[in-house]
Amino acid sequence: MALRTVNVTRYVTPLREGGSLPAIVEADDGFLYVLKFRGAGQGVKALIADVIGAETARILGLKVPELVFAVVDEAFGRTEPDEEIQDLLKASTGLNLAVHYLSGAINYDPVVNRLDPLLASKIVWLDCLLMNVDRTARNTNMLMWHKELWLIDHGASLYFHHNQTHWREAAIKPFIQVKDHVLLSQATRLDEADAVLRPLLTPERIASIAALIPDDWLGDDRSEEPPAEKRSMYAQFLELRVQHSSTFVNEARHAATLI
Repeated sequence: MALRTVNVTRYVTPLREGGSLPAIVEADDGFLYVLKFRGAGQGVKALIADVIGAETARILGLKVPELVFAVVDEAFGRTEPDEEIQDLLKASTGLNLAVHYLSGAINYDPVVNRLDPLLASKIVWLDCLLMNVDRTARNTNMLMWHKELWLIDHGASLYFHHNQTHWREAAIKPFIQVKDHVLLSQATRLDEADAVLRPLLTPERIASIAALIPDDWLGDDRSEEPPAEKRSMYAQFLELRVQHSSTFVNEARHAATLI
């Protein structure tokens, strides 16, 4: 597995509905991307969660726009008139994350768009695995594009890494926030989803996902642990989570009965 690297050449417009102020930018390959800044909000940890979440979804056969590493030059923000955006650009010099911009896509509406129960169950399973708290009716982080469902923005996943002391305990916990998942009522085939998805996340595939995380991001939290150990922590967390998938599947099934 590998992600391409592009250089950001033009700042097009901010996406102010995002809490971390992402932006549409153009890169030197001629494509438009949604750029997620290392200098915003939760910093590189949100970018790490986004990479792991998106590439895990891709391995599971779910549709995710292409992710690329995006380099922001230190001179890039000097001509930006908006002071807030200029500060963000200056704080994000170096390696950032960008997602291919799906032009013409519309937000998923659970009232208008009903999903196949197995697809809904797979997405709920994924978000329980990742502990993704940000796929709710208020903010679905799903797009309809060319009549297909695409998953975006996994930056709120893996919240254990903001306090890594008890990551092993976190790995085997149920995901109680599943009760707020926008697709929970449609996810009526969770056991089938579990049976289909678990075998896909082998230790080798999980390791290949963790290997995507740049050393630059892993060394950004002032911890003395070497990047290889931090990368291994993410891989071990996912492996444990997969091994104990029955815990979060049971929690999701229980939460569905309370809707």
